[in-house]
Amino acid sequence: MATPYKPKNILITGAAGFIASHVTIRMIKNYPDYKIVVLDKLDYCSNLKNLLPVCLSPNFKFVKGDIASPDLVNFLLLTENIDTIMHFAAQTHVDNSFGNSFEFTMNNVYGTHVLLEACKVTGQTRRFIHVSTDEVYGETDADAVVGNHEAAQLLPTNPYSATKAGAEMLVMAYGRSYGLPVITTRGNNVYGPNQFPEKLIPKLILLAMRGKPLPIYGDGSNVRSFLYCDDVAEAFEVILHQGEVGHVYNIGTKRERTVLDVAKDVCKYFNLESEKAIQFVVDRPFNDKRYFLDDAKLKSLGWVEPTPWQEGLRKTIEWYVANPDFWGDVSGALVPHPRTSMVPNYGGSDEIKEILSKFTIYNQANAVVAQTSEDASQMQGFKFPKVKSEFCYVE
Repeated sequence: MATPYKPKNILITGAAGFIASHVTIRMIKNYPDYKIVVLDKLDYCSNLKNLLPVCLSPNFKFVKGDIASPDLVNFLLLTENIDTIMHFAAQTHVDNSFGNSFEFTMNNVYGTHVLLEACKVTGQTRRFIHVSTDEVYGETDADAVVGNHEAAQLLPTNPYSATKAGAEMLVMAYGRSYGLPVITTRGNNVYGPNQFPEKLIPKLILLAMRGKPLPIYGDGSNVRSFLYCDDVAEAFEVILHQGEVGHVYNIGTKRERTVLDVAKDVCKYFNLESEKAIQFVVDRPFNDKRYFLDDAKLKSLGWVEPTPWQEGLRKTIEWYVANPDFWGDVSGALVPHPRTSMVPNYGGSDEIKEILSKFTIYNQANAVVAQTSEDASQMQGFKFPKVKSEFCYVE
């Protein structure tokens, strides 16, 4: 077995989002000798409160900014001496991609391209872990007994998965053309505490808590595989240290269930009659029937999936019951077919600063730093695209 990889300074993009926040917390707590710098523009489905458990950690630094800003990304790689990138930042909700697909191209494709180009220019990256999705494989046959292997053809069926596949092609190209040490992951659905309620499980939970109908697309026969967030965070920990450069790893489970079965399980917890509580609604323009992954490659590195479905669902429901207002007004996300325009952006500047006041060494004087492209582009003789950015920098 190859010597485990040991990073020093990690940049985690999208770290105030759902999956990345769980990974960030795990890495900060388990590896106090790693410096963790997180970059997030705080889009509608991100929340600084996700990072409060580690906000006082000495090895943690938060930067509010956009991966689509080349000057900011290059500035961070150089000033923080970043040797490892874990790239989670993306637009991920399929429904939104049918309504505003250009935003997905900008975030998922262009944003990834900015990061890759910065790695090429600075020449100091030892690992670039690109987080993709099982949806790039497209729909799995209903009768398939073997899941999609990492070498399977990519056949995305919606704008979201198409942009993730496009980003993967850039990652692969930079690995081959410039020798960047890239690793790609493709994961099944993830659920657990802190997830924004546009996604199936938190949406059903919050609607059940409010006594509202639980909307199910089509007839609910679509099959999905769900992984608990802590198990996925552990998978990324394993891939970071044990993953082989140039390889793709599926993060999957063979424990499948239909969307209708998920809704029925939520009903059972709240003692609801599923026949009355569940409401079948118009399906999305195209809804893949099944995603099924071959997870043998990751398991060969020592990863296991310890959390049973019923336990993970119970923990998730208990968290939402205890934190019903965590996301504020999410009524626009709880409709059957939400769009980004229906969901208010998370927090204003005052709310963000109030939460940041809990982060270490934060005060009004150093809260917002205007970093112009002219300043960043002159660093060490590097020439970066001149894109003005303003970001919040906390250490």
